[in-house]
Amino acid sequence: MRLKTGLLGLCLLAGTAGAADLYKWKDANGVTHYSESPPAGQKFEARRIDSRGGVGLAQEETGAAKESPQCTQARQNLKALSDSRPVMQDTDGDGKPDAKLDESQREAQRNLADAGVKAYCPQAGG
Repeated sequence: MRLKTGLLGLCLLAGTAGAADLYKWKDANGVTHYSESPPAGQKFEARRIDSRGGVGLAQEETGAAKESPQCTQARQNLKALSDSRPVMQDTDGDGKPDAKLDESQREAQRNLADAGVKAYCPQAGG
C-alpha cells in the first residue's frame, strides 16, 4: 500500500513538473527575448507550457513582474508574525506545531521574514 501511495505521488509530481511559464518581450532595440523569468518594468507576454507541449493562453502584462513564490511566502510570514495571534512551531519534527513562539523568538522570525521581503520582493519605483 505504501508503494502504491508513493508511486501515485510521483505520478502527480511528474505531471506538474513539466509545466513552465515562458516570457516574451522586446528590448529597446526591438530584439525579441524569451526567458523563464519576466523582465522587470517592461511589457511582456506570458505563456504557460505544459509537459505535453500544450500552450496556455497568452497574457500581456506591463510594469513590474509577477511576485515570486519566495516573496509571497515572506509577505505571508511577516503578516502572521505581525498579528497578535499566537504563532506555533514544530519543535520535534513530526510535522505538527507543538510549541508557541515566545516574544523574542517571534521578533527574530519577524526580522527574518522582513529580510525575506527585502530580498525577494520587487521594490516599488526601483
